[in-house]
Amino acid sequence: MEIQKFSYDNTIVKRFAYATVIWGITGMLVGLIAALQLAFPEFFNDYLALDFLSFGRIRPLHTNAVIFAFVGNGIFMGVYYSLQRLLKARMWSDKLSTFHFWMWQFIIICAVVTLPLGYTTGKEYAELEWWIDILIAGIWVVWGWNMFATILNRRVKHLYVAIWFYIATFVTVAMLHIFNSFELPISFLKSYSWYAGVQDALVQWWYGHNAVAFFLTTPYLGLMYYFIPKAANRPVYSYRLSIIHFWSLIFMYIWAGPHHLLYSTLPDWAQSLGVVFSVMLIAPSWGGMLNGLLTLRGVWDKVRDDVMLKFMVVALTAYGMSTFEGPMLSLKNINVISHFTDWIIAHVHIGGLGWNGMLTFGVLYWLFPKMYRTELYSKRMANQHFWIATLGIILYAIPMYIAGFMQGLMWQKFNPDGTLVNADFIRTSIEMKNFYYLRSIGGLLYLIGAIMMFYNLIKTAKAGSFLANEEAEAPALVKETKIHEGEYWHRAIERKPVQFMILSLVVVAIGGIIEIIPTMIVKSNIATIKEVKPYTPLELEGRDVYISEGCYNCHSQLIRPLRFETVRYGEYSKSGEFVYDHPFQWGSKRTGPDLAREGGVRGNLWHYQHLIRPKVVSPGSIMPAYAWLKSDRYKIDYDMIPKKIRAMQTLGVPYKKGYDKVAIADLKKQATLIAMDIVETSPKEALKGISKEAIVKELENKKIIALIAYLQRLGTDIKTIKK
Repeated sequence: MEIQKFSYDNTIVKRFAYATVIWGITGMLVGLIAALQLAFPEFFNDYLALDFLSFGRIRPLHTNAVIFAFVGNGIFMGVYYSLQRLLKARMWSDKLSTFHFWMWQFIIICAVVTLPLGYTTGKEYAELEWWIDILIAGIWVVWGWNMFATILNRRVKHLYVAIWFYIATFVTVAMLHIFNSFELPISFLKSYSWYAGVQDALVQWWYGHNAVAFFLTTPYLGLMYYFIPKAANRPVYSYRLSIIHFWSLIFMYIWAGPHHLLYSTLPDWAQSLGVVFSVMLIAPSWGGMLNGLLTLRGVWDKVRDDVMLKFMVVALTAYGMSTFEGPMLSLKNINVISHFTDWIIAHVHIGGLGWNGMLTFGVLYWLFPKMYRTELYSKRMANQHFWIATLGIILYAIPMYIAGFMQGLMWQKFNPDGTLVNADFIRTSIEMKNFYYLRSIGGLLYLIGAIMMFYNLIKTAKAGSFLANEEAEAPALVKETKIHEGEYWHRAIERKPVQFMILSLVVVAIGGIIEIIPTMIVKSNIATIKEVKPYTPLELEGRDVYISEGCYNCHSQLIRPLRFETVRYGEYSKSGEFVYDHPFQWGSKRTGPDLAREGGVRGNLWHYQHLIRPKVVSPGSIMPAYAWLKSDRYKIDYDMIPKKIRAMQTLGVPYKKGYDKVAIADLKKQATLIAMDIVETSPKEALKGISKEAIVKELENKKIIALIAYLQRLGTDIKTIKK
């Protein structure tokens, strides 16, 4: 048998490892700032009122940094290390590996620049603009090409279970990203979602839920299947359980997205499918968790002494908790309490901090001594990191669970006479303050632990000698495709990577096709309402300002058919109200009240003052101030208005032919009326001796006027029930 000599590329692993740590600390720091903004809104709004640091802008920066920068680099770090060793082959192309690394970092930098500047699509976890989406798709294909070429060039007959999860990650994320990112660009920094309203909501949460599944879960399960057996020096507990775990997980997960849209205007059959498959997901998810934990049976003494295994055990425990809680949250009787509350924030961070974070830390502690051929600089410091991070998770999650449960119950509480006990939404916000303090402390502890780890790893690297090309040898591959007598049937599939990829794609695509296609092509699923008209040019501009400032991060625009919501906000939402919304703006968190029926409830002056001094107008509010929207830097760009109208026409919004030519005039007319109303209703002392005409002229071309126009439009197309 021919023995071939080759080497593993550790340089690419090292690059992604450092990027993982650096971007991880960055993303956690941004998250801590966002948490502090809710805990100490007076400081950030009154003394540090910077537009690029406002909560609505940095919240998506935090989520993107943690998901795509921290976890994304962590995925590639682990995949590049484990894939080569599982296949007994160097990566097919070192140049493609290097190109992948630098392009991924460039994409992250693009996000770091654009999101704080307010350039966003307004779709959760998919906020990046169209050209960045194209870059992501391109570099994802580069990674997949390099991975598959390496698989085809392997020296191992069968594909190990970790590689199954890597393959599923590649094909499914590509499908989700491309389908959800269909956008109509109107400039380099502005585009509109191709989908609208209910259809956009379904596609977004088909993507959003499965981004969690196939970016934050399946690749990390692959890393779990490689690194836990390696660290424990034991084979994985059950090969057959891993088969059941893999195929059932990737088939069921893709159906579960609609559970984010319960009690919405999404057709009931789609909501029900989401619930059914969410509950069924408990079985494969826990199958994977148990397969990992049971791999450690008989070596629990080693777990006590090995810091990497400690991180792994907590990661698996957090994975088990979050994958039990997710299906429970999809049940309508629980969802009615939890949805829009901080309970969801706790749930997400058990997965992010516990599952992804702790697993990543464990892998980093295992990799650095291996690559630098030395002992870890300080095992004591690593153990301190473990306990600090674990305490940080507890201090973060438990207060948010309590806060979420309180919010859900406070919103629903009625007096004996049928009126709401907490009719004023701000009463709920005031009760959350102490929990936000504790969350900030938990986040700070977790960040301190990550910084300690970075120091420990740097010192480890300095003490050792990096092995860039790790020499190895293995017999040449003898390719076979048939099943041998007595061989388990799945072995034949493992020998055919291309067929394995195609089968994986078919399995994950079934659920998406069945749920999404009928909603796209059956018109009766999305009933129209003749009273609902397209937005005026000024309102359309105001909607873009609303999205740019990230208002959807704190406000929903969806009134569910539940008594406590209709009493507080008015008539429940209908599908036909959203047919011109590109993208939809239902939101997923109520840090502030729902705005679906906000139009006409308050005057223009109230909105103007509330946007500039929210805590003065609404004592106890934690809303950021948006004083910059009336500055000269935030004037309406009239040149963009015709382009926006034409884009809406392309997307099917029924503006009259040629309307783009008169849209600016209509916009200016409406803006002047709103500015005049604000001036006319302002107290005389507020005018400071300046003529009303001068103030109107100064105000009418500012984006704050457009935003007010949009807020005043919400819900006015249909009759609302005032309570």
